[in-house]
Amino acid sequence: MTMPPPGTIGWMDLTVPDAPLVRDFYQAVAGWSAVPLSMGDYDDFVMLRAGSDEPVAGVCHARGVNADIPPQWLLYIVVADLDVALAEALVRGGSVVRAATAMSAQGRFVVVRDPAGAVVALHEAPTG
Repeated sequence: MTMPPPGTIGWMDLTVPDAPLVRDFYQAVAGWSAVPLSMGDYDDFVMLRAGSDEPVAGVCHARGVNADIPPQWLLYIVVADLDVALAEALVRGGSVVRAATAMSAQGRFVVVRDPAGAVVALHEAPTG
């Protein structure tokens, strides 16, 4: 997948205590199929559009580094500079839910709560 331009929603996922249960729910309700994504000792799931190999979302376990992510659909907004975007979020009344985290070849992200209480991830493409 190529990274969409800054200002667009680049991804969405759902982090829950029982990922297989929720995976099965969306397979039945939305017609999505699932591909396991190894997280070491367990699998999260990349959900694919019906009849396609096009990824549309992720369903993740609320374990390890994801334990503090609320069980809601989480949008990842692509930003040009994660540090600048995070600083602006904090100045404008936001707070950090999960500190900035590197995702190997996918860049970095941070999860913030906006002044109204909604949670969103800010995602920066890998550099270089």
